Amino acid sequence: MGKRKYAIGVDFGTESGRAVLVDLSDGAELAEQVLPYRHGVIDEALPVSGIKLEHDWALQHPADYIEVLETCVPAVMKETGIAAGDVIGLGIDFTACTLVPVDAAGLPLCFDERYRDNPHSWIKLWKHHAAQDEANLINEMAASRGERFLARYGGKISSEWMTAKAWQILNEAPEMYEAADRFVEATDWVVSQMTGRIVRNSCTAGYKSIWHKQDGYPSRDFYAALDPRLADLPETKLRGDVVPLGSKAGELTADMAARMGLAAGTAIAVGNVDAHAAVPGVGVVEPGKLVMAMGTSICHMLLGTQEQEVEGMCGVVEDGIIPGYYGYEAGQSAVGDIFAWYVEHGVPAYATAAADREGISIHELLEREAAKLSPGESGLLALDWWNGNRSVLVDTDLTGLLLGCTLLTKPEEIYRALLEATAFGTRKIVDAFHHSGVEVNELYACGGLPQKNRLLMQIYADVTNREIKIAASKQTPALGAAMFGAVAAGAAAGGYDSIVDAAAKMARVREETFKPIPANVAVYDKLYQEYTALHDYFGRGANDVMKRLKAIKEEAAQA
Repeated sequence: MGKRKYAIGVDFGTESGRAVLVDLSDGAELAEQVLPYRHGVIDEALPVSGIKLEHDWALQHPADYIEVLETCVPAVMKETGIAAGDVIGLGIDFTACTLVPVDAAGLPLCFDERYRDNPHSWIKLWKHHAAQDEANLINEMAASRGERFLARYGGKISSEWMTAKAWQILNEAPEMYEAADRFVEATDWVVSQMTGRIVRNSCTAGYKSIWHKQDGYPSRDFYAALDPRLADLPETKLRGDVVPLGSKAGELTADMAARMGLAAGTAIAVGNVDAHAAVPGVGVVEPGKLVMAMGTSICHMLLGTQEQEVEGMCGVVEDGIIPGYYGYEAGQSAVGDIFAWYVEHGVPAYATAAADREGISIHELLEREAAKLSPGESGLLALDWWNGNRSVLVDTDLTGLLLGCTLLTKPEEIYRALLEATAFGTRKIVDAFHHSGVEVNELYACGGLPQKNRLLMQIYADVTNREIKIAASKQTPALGAAMFGAVAAGAAAGGYDSIVDAAAKMARVREETFKPIPANVAVYDKLYQEYTALHDYFGRGANDVMKRLKAIKEEAAQA
């Protein structure tokens, strides 16, 4: 057997970045280092100048990303004592769409003293929502023109995505739009800092920039119809080759190698999106298996062999998750956030006191007590729309509902009803895929929630009537990124020639799975029919009371 080889995955989140060093023979994670971003999320005022930002802005400082590479990578190397030459590849994943306006030299405009006091010279983080007006106009124009691309994104282009953000720059700071040689995803920009060249990846291009492997970007006519100044956006500001995931973007430059403690010439994979990188991390490289990245929200990812239209999907992209397949994405906009809301704002003092007496968290107490209940025993049913609905209704103006409360309703009953509501939301997504010809036979879960809440995972298995497998890694996206780094290096260098080969050796799920309990499945089928009736009544226009209440609330706030 040859000498062991290794790869590093770097996961760039919203608040921090982390590097994980992985053994290529079995996927074992040998060291991990986390670094909070020095400037965090910039959502109130610009650094240095203190210039105030408007509502719904969210920016970041590009130097923070480089600091992660220069701090975390040397730290995992030092901790393991592995020789630099034995790390053969590196891959990264990132939040998206996170837009970087760069000059002709590839440097962010905010590094230029002439521009740094203009908020539009900075990186627009994925959760920058100030381009909603532009997104609304994009959707109206695409719908009125009958643009084919709209159906691939569930009928709506998001304010978080590239076109809306670029158009906002043009509308509010045309001089910054002119100054930008290109708009690039942060994941592609960070890769360019390691390799010296900008290469666009098929994942962010497809899901966030309306690019299609066969059709390319939307037509020049479409951009011109939005705004004549946008007509040449694809061939100017969005120019550059788009390559499949697992491709080698280039090799680590001598300068960056010295700063990161690695060998010059190390293979660097093209960038990726955080949730999407998790799919091979749990070993999913074929159709029929839905991966849920579960945390405050859920991102659902699935592979298919052809392009189908599915109600409410966030996108379908060829080579978007695993090369050779169509990658489908859907999502729920609040899951863990709902449970956190209830614990913070809805739990009575006596329950909190009981948890304190036992020395456990209130989540643990509620989970334990809720687990004693049988499905249906509480008489409660909820709609999981505390933060609107992402899939399948794609409507941010919907709100939450809790039905069936009596004077005897207990906090653990409400807690369980909220867990069940998010599971019903996932089943809606599973059914939408399944009924559109994209099979879902089993579920995989990764992220913070599956590691912590056993009851939740059993409920999901019962509600969807499918077995659920749980990621063994606590850093699944970083593991997936490292796997793509190994593919960029190739088998000849000690890596792998495909992500399928890498996943076969490196991906890990726990031995224990969650299997549906037939008696529970039968009860949840009845409850799901009631959930569907409420879902369609309040969500498909029969009764827009939620929107009317929201409008009354806004009027009252302005009075």
